[in-house]
Amino acid sequence: MHSALFSRDPAGRQRQGVHILLGLRLALLLLVELSLVPRTPAAAPAERRPNLIMIMADDQGSADAGCYGATDLETPAVDRLAASGVRFTQFYSAAPVCSPSRAGFLTGRYPWLAGMPNNGPGPPTERDDRLETLTGEGLPAGEVTLADLFRQAGYATAHIGKWHLGSGIGHKPLDHGFDYSFGFLGGCIDNYTHFFYWAGPNRHDLWENNQRVRLPGQYFPDLMVAKARKYITEHKDKPFFMYYAMNMPHYPYQGDERWRAKYQHLPYPRNLYAAFVATLDERVGQLIQILDEAGLRQDTIIIYQSDNGHSVEERAHGGGGSSGPYRGAKFSLFEGGIRLPAIISWPGHLPAGAVRGQMAHGCDWLPTAAELCGLQLPPKKELAGRSLVPVILSDKAPSPHDVLQWRLGNQWAVREGPWKLLHRPNDAGDAQKLAPGDQEWFLANVVEDPGERRNLAGSHPDVVAHLKTLAPTGGE
Repeated sequence: MHSALFSRDPAGRQRQGVHILLGLRLALLLLVELSLVPRTPAAAPAERRPNLIMIMADDQGSADAGCYGATDLETPAVDRLAASGVRFTQFYSAAPVCSPSRAGFLTGRYPWLAGMPNNGPGPPTERDDRLETLTGEGLPAGEVTLADLFRQAGYATAHIGKWHLGSGIGHKPLDHGFDYSFGFLGGCIDNYTHFFYWAGPNRHDLWENNQRVRLPGQYFPDLMVAKARKYITEHKDKPFFMYYAMNMPHYPYQGDERWRAKYQHLPYPRNLYAAFVATLDERVGQLIQILDEAGLRQDTIIIYQSDNGHSVEERAHGGGGSSGPYRGAKFSLFEGGIRLPAIISWPGHLPAGAVRGQMAHGCDWLPTAAELCGLQLPPKKELAGRSLVPVILSDKAPSPHDVLQWRLGNQWAVREGPWKLLHRPNDAGDAQKLAPGDQEWFLANVVEDPGERRNLAGSHPDVVAHLKTLAPTGGE
């Protein structure tokens, strides 16, 4: 892989130029797209690589941002992020639930091949303060993550927020390339007590570098912002990679009081959910402000993605989120469970205010980040992800994927071109329940029918037979 070149003026306030050598395969593409980015002054010196912050929202629905069509809630920070970068309209997560989606996001591999086919375990008990002795399931130690790649390239690496990829030996953030970690290890917490409430006994779940920390009464989203501020301030002179894994708008819905007041006119539970989305958005804005204050915004690539569709679980008050025109929600392989908000922004270097409709996937971020930052891809690993750099630079570039696959429990799905085949689909809270004849095989043309309302399996048996040959295999 070719290395990347980066430069800035002596004042350090504005980066200029196309600071990426994308290799011979993108040379012609760059010539076509040259008008999208400023030109580089001659003899500009090469300097440090860009920072990377990858923000993952938690259970944010397909249409739950202003830039994705929401009209009853406001997301000015996420909208500004889209206005300063590239927004994807046909972007798929690696899975319709938290842990496998995050595994794909961090490793660039299909989650069942990365050892995380399903959700990860709950957090340690109150007795388990020594995480180095715990066993249990989680992201295998042999998997190479984005943090591993960036640390090997000399970056400082931080995880702040949710983990949900295991807490035993070999499964924690510090085992997977992160120099620093602050957050919780399970799937969700109360934002004020930092306890995981599920089947008893309830468990406190707040950790910093594998040590339990008790900060009762302090609002977790604000703790995340404070830790990010401290980390960025301490590492502003060295390239850093930060995985900023927000726990919003995942239940429990505990939005700021002012946002709860603002959205109290909405029907329940949309009012609770909208307040939590607004709380999320405000913290995204605060994170970007930290970069601005440090003079690092143009030195920093920001990637934003939701991990899966909105929840309709009982703990989520039965819903509140929106999949817009799509069918399904969290736990479903219909579009509403996996087709989600995704944005990349790097002011002065990548197109601004651009929209891309090409098919893209959560596993694509690892090779994309590697290409933008001039890093080597992990050797001897079967990556599902493909670099999105050509697509980011041009709306005329083809999708890097001919086929995409998903698997969760006894469900699986495969997409090729306009066709998507689902095996034993789950419509997860959809008002239009599956008819008996749709419960085994469901074939949709998602270009003509993005809402997946018509099952074409009976009228296109040849397509069904072909897509069955592309079913996901391997893993556990």
